Amino acid sequence: MKTRAVILAGGAGSRLGILTSKRAKPAVPFGGKYRIIDFTLSNCVNSGIFDVMILAQYRPHSLIDHIGSGGPWDLARDFTGGVRIYTPYKGRGASDWYMGTADAVQQNFRFIKGSTPDLVLILSGDHIYEMNYDVLVTFHRDHEADLTMATITVPLSEASRFGTVEVGEDYRVTRFMEKPDHPTSNLVNMGVYLFTMSFLDEILWEDHLLSASSHDFGKDILPRMINEGAKVHAYPYSGYWMDVGTVESYWKAHMDLLAEKPSIKLNDRSWIVHTRTEERPPARIANGAGVMDSMITDGCEIAPYARVERSILSPGVKVEAGAVIHESVILTDCYIETGAIIERAVIDKKVRIGNNSRVGGILTSGEPVITTVGKNSQIPPLSEIMPGAIIDTDVIASDFPSKTIRSDDYIKTRRQPHEV
Repeated sequence: MKTRAVILAGGAGSRLGILTSKRAKPAVPFGGKYRIIDFTLSNCVNSGIFDVMILAQYRPHSLIDHIGSGGPWDLARDFTGGVRIYTPYKGRGASDWYMGTADAVQQNFRFIKGSTPDLVLILSGDHIYEMNYDVLVTFHRDHEADLTMATITVPLSEASRFGTVEVGEDYRVTRFMEKPDHPTSNLVNMGVYLFTMSFLDEILWEDHLLSASSHDFGKDILPRMINEGAKVHAYPYSGYWMDVGTVESYWKAHMDLLAEKPSIKLNDRSWIVHTRTEERPPARIANGAGVMDSMITDGCEIAPYARVERSILSPGVKVEAGAVIHESVILTDCYIETGAIIERAVIDKKVRIGNNSRVGGILTSGEPVITTVGKNSQIPPLSEIMPGAIIDTDVIASDFPSKTIRSDDYIKTRRQPHEV
C-alpha cells in the first residue's frame, strides 16, 4: 500500500516563548546538532516512507532553509516522492491562513491526493520520538481501520495536557476528549494519525462544510468520527515520546538525552536521526577544562578551567576560562565569557554572556525553573539573571534597568530588533 506522510509544521509555538519568536517550532534547534522536525522526518525515511509533504505557516524561513531539497534525509527525489513544503496561499477559491490542523490538510488536499496514495499519515513536526511507522501501517491494515491513532500512557496527573483516549476490545476507540479538566484515562493521543485515503477525503469535506467547526483534528474530527461509529483504533506505543511544547519540556527532553540510559540513543546506527550538518571543525577541549555528562558538538571551544556539567552545547559555542555551565542548553555560536555561571538555562543562538555574570540557578525547592535568553542578546558583565527571568531577542546592555534581573522580569530591547 502506498503511504504519503503529511507533517504539520505551521504552529507558532507560543509556549516556547523567545525560542519561537523568529522561527517555527519544528525549526527550533534540539540535541546539539538537530532541529525538532528532524525526528519526525527521520522516522519517515527510516520507516521506508519517502513521499513527504510539510505544511508550514508561521515564520517558515528557517524551516525552509533547513529542509532545502531534502538531501540529508534522502528525500531529494522527483518521480518517487521526495519532500515538498507547502505554505498558505491566496487563490480564487477558499484558501487562506490555516484555521486548524484539519483545515491545513483540507486546503492542501488536492496536492495530497495527487499521486493517489492508499494511506495518509498525518504527523506533528514538533515531537521528539522514534517510531517505525511500518508497524503502524500493519496494525491499521490488520484492523481494517478508517483511522489508526498512536497513543501512549502518561501519569494521570499529566493527562489533562493531552487528548485522552478510552478503548474497548481490539483497541477500538470508544471515547476521545481533547484536554479534559478531569481526565478519566491516562492513555493519550500522540498526534500521529494514519487515515485510509478515501475516508479522510470524505471526513475532511464534511468538516469543511460545518461553519461551527474549528476545523481541528483533536477538537472536532476525532470526537465526531467516534460518535458516528467510524472504525477508529488506538495503536499502543511504548517508547519515549515528548511534546516539547513548553520551555520546561524542551529543557527536560535535553536532560533525558543526558541520562545514564538516555531516552533516545542518538548513536544507534540502525535508526539514524538525519539532519543538515554544518561544516565546523572538531570541538576543542583545553587541558584543565572539565566536561561531565554533556554533549559537545563541532566547533565548540572550551578553555582551561571552564566546567561543563550535564549540558548540551550546539556548534560553535565558546566557553572562556573559569566559566561554569550546569544543566543548560546552549545554542549555536554563543560566547560565554570568563567566570560566567549558567545554570538551568536555555540560551538561544549568538548570545554573549558577559564575564562574571550569573544566569539562572536552582531554587531551594529543587523545582526546575528555566531561565531563557533570546537570540542575539548580550548579557552585561557582572549581571545576575535570576531563575525564571526572560531576556528577549536582540537585547543589549543599555536595555537592562539594573545589574539584577528578577525572576518575574521580562527584558525587551528598546531598539528595532533584527529580523534574522
